[in-house]
Amino acid sequence: MGRELRDLLAGTSIQTRLIGAEEMEAGTLTEERGEPAIMTALDEENLAGARVAFLAGSPDSSRKAVEILSRAPSGPALIDTTYALEDRPGALLRAPLAEPPNFTPTPIPEHVVAHPAAIVLAMFLEKLNEIRRIRRAVVNVFEPASERGRRGVEELEKQTVNLLTFQPLPKRVYGEQVGFNMLARYGSEAPESLQSVELRIERHLATLLGLAGRIAMPSLRLIQAPVFHGHSFSVWVEFDENPGSALLEAALASAQIDVRGPDVESPTNVGMAGQGGLAVGAIETDRNNPRASWFWIVADNVRITAENAVAVAQSLIGQPGAARPQ
Repeated sequence: MGRELRDLLAGTSIQTRLIGAEEMEAGTLTEERGEPAIMTALDEENLAGARVAFLAGSPDSSRKAVEILSRAPSGPALIDTTYALEDRPGALLRAPLAEPPNFTPTPIPEHVVAHPAAIVLAMFLEKLNEIRRIRRAVVNVFEPASERGRRGVEELEKQTVNLLTFQPLPKRVYGEQVGFNMLARYGSEAPESLQSVELRIERHLATLLGLAGRIAMPSLRLIQAPVFHGHSFSVWVEFDENPGSALLEAALASAQIDVRGPDVESPTNVGMAGQGGLAVGAIETDRNNPRASWFWIVADNVRITAENAVAVAQSLIGQPGAARPQ
């Protein structure tokens, strides 16, 4: 996440300072905008003077940053991509790319970027509801390993290698085999349950859809997929009156939504890696319900979170031109 934020910020006039989320990162030599840079320590001195601080390490490092700033007379606005602050009183859930054009956030110092799956679904359902009123919807969300951070990606990689070499499987993150497998629940020893992530997506999506007005909240199921990066969604939507696939394709297409018609290859999470916004394809009328249609949606989960975090920062410091998908 930190690397993705740095890539996006390099295209803005926002000046950045790199602060290591963990003690071992302090003093690390890295690169910033093509120049050598030293990672500084997470302390009051290095946080002082900043107008905005992105929390993109671990939840523990985010809580540490809040504790440090609580001792300071003043400090930067916080933009949390780790969800560590979401239960704090007054923290505001943000997703600028899914917020209404006239939305004016409360001027508070703590902003939590919504879960990327909630952002994608809010963007899609809000646009779809402009075309025809949605009666009901059902969504299967396929979660990538990168949503569990570096440890999740590394465990999937090790499981894949060990399965091919008949070695024991590491299960510290998922508590279960995820390589070449699909999970509706993690194992009992996993530090975080898949149900808790599913509930977070529902909470965040309900909040975002509430900002946009009366849009039906979908029934949602989260499934852990054996992929490294990118969310995928299988979405079923029933309308009062189905306008048909051709009209839906034409009306959905926008700067934020790349629509793939029947003559174009359907979107994939691999193809969307490093791309902004979301892609929609395989739009088909339900053969058993002519008022309903199926949609296949993919998005780079890390990229879309970073885009929204940068857009929050731009709004807080008054810089025009919030981050937009390229």
